[in-house]
Amino acid sequence: MKWSRELRIAARGLRTALRAASAMMAPPTTHGAATQGPGALTMVDNFGANPGGLSMLTYAPRGLRAGAPLVVLLHGCGQEAAPFASASGWMALADRVGLALVLPTQSANNNRQRCFNWFRPDQVARGQGEAQSIRAMVADAVRRFDCDRGAVFVAGLSAGAAMAVSMLAAYPDVFAAGASIAGLPVGAASGVASALSRMAQAGPQDRSAEAWAAQVRQAAPSGYRGPWPRLSIWHGALDSVVDPANAGLLADQWRALHGLEGAPATVTDHGLARQQVWGAGSKPAVERWTVAAMPHGYPVAVGASHASGVVVVAGVSATDLIARFWGLT
Repeated sequence: MKWSRELRIAARGLRTALRAASAMMAPPTTHGAATQGPGALTMVDNFGANPGGLSMLTYAPRGLRAGAPLVVLLHGCGQEAAPFASASGWMALADRVGLALVLPTQSANNNRQRCFNWFRPDQVARGQGEAQSIRAMVADAVRRFDCDRGAVFVAGLSAGAAMAVSMLAAYPDVFAAGASIAGLPVGAASGVASALSRMAQAGPQDRSAEAWAAQVRQAAPSGYRGPWPRLSIWHGALDSVVDPANAGLLADQWRALHGLEGAPATVTDHGLARQQVWGAGSKPAVERWTVAAMPHGYPVAVGASHASGVVVVAGVSATDLIARFWGLT
């Protein structure tokens, strides 16, 4: 029966929400949360139009050269931006290769779980809500650090990942590439109920890759025809918070957007992680990493797993490999 199926989906969505709340609302640990170090962490006020009511932090190495890349990093639900940037290795990478970080921070006034509102059309549309706030942060940081406007990137975890791909869709003229870790495709949801449903069960499965790509084109500026940002996709095979099948739909969405066939050009096993690549040459358009035996979280090679699920030691560093995919290392 149709209603029985919908009730089962709703129940799964509720269970997903409870798992997400319990996993992500635990206070962040202090592992690696040293915001002291070679770089400087700064709170920025009055960075520009802020209809989304977000806060802006930046992190940059001392003596950052002009023309350096800029990375926007979006935290997951219940997380703090700076500890996440540190524990995931992005602060260390910034120090090592010389790049600036923008760390948008969500408020409980906007979302009780402090999730970015990726499922609300008014918050992800170009020039509106949280999307406009993040865009204003990028413009401020590019001026502040004299960054390369052609080397601006965005990555996120979970709700931050879904927001990251929404930023790529709304502002393809701003971002060169992005990364989604445990996220969902653009257009997967348009409200709380559908967000919970798609977290529990990816879909709609009968939507074609081209129809998924159309969701991105609709979010882009009117008449925009490219180039489209490149995308690195990561997901744990044992994720019980965001259905891992979302990674497959996201890969379909972005390879179709780039006009690529369904079969990946290469498939490579790297220990416990499998990499699929769409596109040729040194800068393929899309890659998808599936990390075996990993639950919901951000994969790092070494360190300490966080009880809150922020970071999971999985023998592979998403940060290092995303930076390589983007051409930063």
